[in-house]
Amino acid sequence: MADSDGTLGLTGAVSMALGGMIGGGIYAVLGVVVNISGTLSWLAFSLAGLVAMCAGYSYIKLNQLSDPEGASPTYLEWFADSSTLAGMAGWTLLLGYIGSMAMYGYAFGSYSVDIVGQEALFGVPLRPLLSAAIVLAFVGLNVVGVEESNWVEIVLVVVKILVLVGFIALGLRYALDGNQLRTGARSVEGVSTLSAAVMAAAVSFVAFQGWQLLFYSQATIEDHSDTNPKAIFVSIPTAVAIYIGVAIVTTSLVGLDLIAEHPETALAVAAEQFGGSLGHLVISLSALFSTASAINATLFTSAQFSDRLIANGMLPDVLDADSPGDPEEGSGLPTRIVLVFGALTTAFTVVGSLQGITSFASLTFIVVFGGMSYLALTQRDHEDVSAIPPAIGLVGTATFLPLMLWHLFSAQRGVFYTVVAISAVAVAVELAYFRSKRFGQPPATHADD
Repeated sequence: MADSDGTLGLTGAVSMALGGMIGGGIYAVLGVVVNISGTLSWLAFSLAGLVAMCAGYSYIKLNQLSDPEGASPTYLEWFADSSTLAGMAGWTLLLGYIGSMAMYGYAFGSYSVDIVGQEALFGVPLRPLLSAAIVLAFVGLNVVGVEESNWVEIVLVVVKILVLVGFIALGLRYALDGNQLRTGARSVEGVSTLSAAVMAAAVSFVAFQGWQLLFYSQATIEDHSDTNPKAIFVSIPTAVAIYIGVAIVTTSLVGLDLIAEHPETALAVAAEQFGGSLGHLVISLSALFSTASAINATLFTSAQFSDRLIANGMLPDVLDADSPGDPEEGSGLPTRIVLVFGALTTAFTVVGSLQGITSFASLTFIVVFGGMSYLALTQRDHEDVSAIPPAIGLVGTATFLPLMLWHLFSAQRGVFYTVVAISAVAVAVELAYFRSKRFGQPPATHADD
């Protein structure tokens, strides 16, 4: 847990990583994944988790070899000698975090509507309204400097995990008693079951981001060079196991057609099969709690990350305006960037579809994690760097990217055009900014030392 000096030990680091992954991802992406891969959704989560684990290995090795230790932009600047690529990686990650928050907000609004049983108020759709409300509420809290303590975050993560483990245990027992357990192939797409599982793995990739937040908070982690690897190698398999269990229970107890009708609340529909209305309510409340907490944690951490980008000249200085906090302890956040994040997240979650938001967020993390895997692979000559995990991470992300785009093009043409357009605009803006920025020479690399 947290030490008396405020630093995090292994338990706190694992909680931070698990909170970033399980916080709200499973509630938002499960229905989307099942609609692609059917009863092989458990395989989709397994594949995505394997690639995420290999990316985690790549981050760990790059972090150990770089100086100063840091995160994706630091690695690119250190090993690739490119401030432009480093800045673009930072911007891409921020877009991924915005997409993640929009996904959490979408899920929050959907489960809220499910609980109240009313889809509109005075003719105004409730889902977008409630999604925007929860995002803006946490924007306000972060602007005024409200922050959860370390031990509170640990307790919250434990509660989230206990709810999902209970769902898995009771659901599996109910399915086994009724001879309903299904793990074999049954796809809802007009493609091979294996291709569908890989496509779904690509779309679900956003559910496995979060562990990398440890690298943004290394100053708060005790002996981070030893703690972070342990936390990553514990948290990712734990998340995979929970996702697999949730997927098997849901697809076993709920027909695929019913999940297709209610992808946003698939877990609650499954819980109702063995827990009745109480089970439905418990999962729905847990979803509200988890997605809200995930919005807050992602907003806070991405704002901290942005502060570092601003300090390194990778974001405009005009965004550097701190919110309340002790400047000597660095507790204040860049208020303007928080407001920008809030505006973009609100726009995404109000007008976007769950499929589109999830796909866009996954796309950003596939690109960045693939890039980090490639970067780690270039360091394979170092004695303590194995080429196998980075190679798997690179091949996995290189496979995910075209398959996800093909799925969107063939099944969700409008979403495909939207994702491509947003991505193209983002890259164009990034290139224009960094070319006009006229960076000086990047620091000399020590990759071959």
